Amino acid sequence: MNVDLITPVSIPAIAQIAHSQQLMLVGSCFAEHIGKWLHDGGFQVDINPFGILYNPLSIATALKEIMSNKQYHIDDLFLYRGLWHSTLHHGSFSGVDRETVIATINKRLTKSSTLLKDNVDHLIITFGTAYVYSEKETGCIVGNCHKRAEKEFNRKRLTVEEIIEIYSPLIEQLSKLRPQFKIMFTVSPIRHLRDGLIENQLSKATLLLAINKLQGIFPDIIGYFPSYEILHDELRDYRFYADDLTHPSTLAIRYIQDRFAKACFSDETRNLMCQCESIHKSLAHRPLHPSSDEYKCFLEKLMLKINRLSEKYPYLESNFKEIMP
Repeated sequence: MNVDLITPVSIPAIAQIAHSQQLMLVGSCFAEHIGKWLHDGGFQVDINPFGILYNPLSIATALKEIMSNKQYHIDDLFLYRGLWHSTLHHGSFSGVDRETVIATINKRLTKSSTLLKDNVDHLIITFGTAYVYSEKETGCIVGNCHKRAEKEFNRKRLTVEEIIEIYSPLIEQLSKLRPQFKIMFTVSPIRHLRDGLIENQLSKATLLLAINKLQGIFPDIIGYFPSYEILHDELRDYRFYADDLTHPSTLAIRYIQDRFAKACFSDETRNLMCQCESIHKSLAHRPLHPSSDEYKCFLEKLMLKINRLSEKYPYLESNFKEIMP
């Protein structure tokens, strides 16, 4: 007797991705997981130029600032608990020296702006939540509260219509900027339990409905990868969750990545990705005796492998340069 132990999620046709193309990923921490995996697989990726962002409005604002190559100034930062912060940037950009923070933000923005205008072929957007926080004093939507007191903010859930209103003109702008590129939306499978289970479901449903409507408006541009559905419907077992029972386990992330690869990559691309991952893992290894002849021989063989791949696939060179010892 054949017994099905999972209910496979059907993945609609998605634009194919190749190593020769430039990718940009923005959004939740799930985008970080996928982005690092793609990078280690040899892809040219720009991951979260503003750091992790969760809500559609903050992500849209970040994309607009990338397109316009906005340059930050002193007035764009605020001091809290001894650190200078940007309300739209992740805490990884914060620091004790204001000028350094501004310089780091602007350098990152300029790099991403140039890439988006000249090179990006695929934009992958991962929504985390439909809830947004706005400062009571200014009414400004923030991407990160930086652990300030909740009483300083108002909280609301965006509607489907509001997300459509924000993204329709944004997607039109992006398509004019890069007519040939594709946008792939995903919804993070990580549940925001702080919102409450019912509120989390309403939030995710809002995001899914908004993406579905945007697909109807821009069918030739937008694709959808069902990472949320794969974890909660195809896997739907606490074996696939981390100890907090909220985040996907390492096994679940690998499973979702495998489904992504089969949906988006050709056989040749998957094979090349495996070779690049092997190189990344080898270079990440820390030898006990780095000055030994054995390790030097290991590096020579690895460099030969890298050079051969770079000659055959020149677009891999920039990826390998980042990890060369």
